[in-house]
Amino acid sequence: MINVANCSGTGCSVAIAITQLIGRACARKCTKKPKLDTEMQPATAKWYDRRDHVFIEFCVEDSKDVQVKFEKSKLSFGCRGGTDNLKHQNEIDLFEVIDPNESKHKRTDRSVLCCLRKAEPGKSWPRLTKEKAKLNWLSVDFNNWKDWEDDSDEELSSFDRFSEMMNNMGGDDDLPEVDGAEDDSADSDDEKMPDLE
Repeated sequence: MINVANCSGTGCSVAIAITQLIGRACARKCTKKPKLDTEMQPATAKWYDRRDHVFIEFCVEDSKDVQVKFEKSKLSFGCRGGTDNLKHQNEIDLFEVIDPNESKHKRTDRSVLCCLRKAEPGKSWPRLTKEKAKLNWLSVDFNNWKDWEDDSDEELSSFDRFSEMMNNMGGDDDLPEVDGAEDDSADSDDEKMPDLE
């Protein structure tokens, strides 16, 4: 350790400067605020749309103290969980109005699934939020997404529709007559070509 009180000359000036830098770095590190227990971050979520409901899955493992509040045009979610036991808080201004009394949530070990009952069933939601802003914690759940607007109750699966179409086509007897289709006469294009020289 250098005694800066008895130091003189260029070498000591450098030592003093280094000591001051180290002292400032330690002071900054010591005055850095520790992470508070009250710090929160949004939970990762996935959503998908159905005819009468909108589903949101908040992906938080081992969630505790789950709080979900449904309002007509807003959803509030909060919990503690994950590997770091962090506090999570999400507030979503919804695209359309929901029925808060008919909306529910269910907690599992891996996530919290919210089922929002649409106030206007049968109306498609192109996005979850009122604003078009991209939220880095929210994504579309394409595994559960279904284009229900095109569905009918009697809808056949793609394979069933294909099989039915093939069966309805029938055999050769159903084909219309085409002029020249059964004409087996020699065509002028069928003549032998002379050899090239």
